[in-house]
Amino acid sequence: MAKMIPSPYSLATGVGALPHTDPVSACNDVLDIFPQFPYIPTLPDRGQLESIVFNDSEQLPGRIIKDDRLLFDSTTDQSEAMEKVYMDYVEGNYAPYALHKDYASGFIEMMSHTLTHVKVLKCQVTGPVTFGMQVVDAKKRPVYYDGQLADVLSIMIALKARWCEKEMRKRTGVTETLVVLNEPYLASLGSSVVPVDKETVRAGFEDIAALVEGGLGIHCCSNTDWEFLLELNPSVISIDAYTTAKEFLLYADSVVSYMERGGVVAWGIVPSEYKLFANETTDSLYKRYRAVRTQLCIRMPERLFDAQSLITPSCGIRFSDPRGALAIMQTAAEISRRIREKGNGD
Repeated sequence: MAKMIPSPYSLATGVGALPHTDPVSACNDVLDIFPQFPYIPTLPDRGQLESIVFNDSEQLPGRIIKDDRLLFDSTTDQSEAMEKVYMDYVEGNYAPYALHKDYASGFIEMMSHTLTHVKVLKCQVTGPVTFGMQVVDAKKRPVYYDGQLADVLSIMIALKARWCEKEMRKRTGVTETLVVLNEPYLASLGSSVVPVDKETVRAGFEDIAALVEGGLGIHCCSNTDWEFLLELNPSVISIDAYTTAKEFLLYADSVVSYMERGGVVAWGIVPSEYKLFANETTDSLYKRYRAVRTQLCIRMPERLFDAQSLITPSCGIRFSDPRGALAIMQTAAEISRRIREKGNGD
């Protein structure tokens, strides 16, 4: 069963993608900037198989890649392959769900490092909602709208998340891990145009949490039903605080309760889009973060807020170059340093 992670005390880390094409360089940059709470970057610029959804699709029953799209073959019987996924879940057989170099070069490279000194090592996998809304069947219908397929997706991702955390501990020597579900499509919660059923979301998250032993987080870089996500009790909720902090803080009482019971908010206060970042300074972003902190600390002790917070870019840094990505990550690290020095973070 997934658990809460140790309080990060406002350390900084990253989110998802980097524009690097060299996994060695990407991992070295991450370890240099975020030495205490590193994350494993995805490198979509290396090729389609390393982009979101595709990078976690290798074991999808009925998978077809056609015209740069990921499809589910609903014209043939996939019941045997789907039953195998269920049996692997019941038996805890996660080895077949390993990540491989063509899909996750950053992950494979990070496994070559000894990281016994880090507080938490973080990786990211595609969440079942985003996965299921991106993959369509022969009728061009998102597979997430098929109840059985939505269930299979959650089970498959649970097995992949379990493999990731076991591999991280075995290969790098870390004792604490965090697997974050990348779920931008959770913005569809409550939508009448692209509806997503809350109970299906809840059931999928619980299936994953039941198999994962370390931390299990959720990243959503758009506005969503934050109260619902907070009630799921993920170890970490990762948000785009640069653009959605106002909406997130509408649920201030729920946020406080979540942090009081050990939940961590990863405040994505540094814009990951370089065009936005270029119009800011470290001082302006630090001021913006302090404003969020001040507003929430009307309802909670500052020490608790600082203990249960992470500082991050707002999302994966895809649309930049490596130099710009470094600047964005370094700014998150500098905001963290200022907060920790001011609060004497542990």
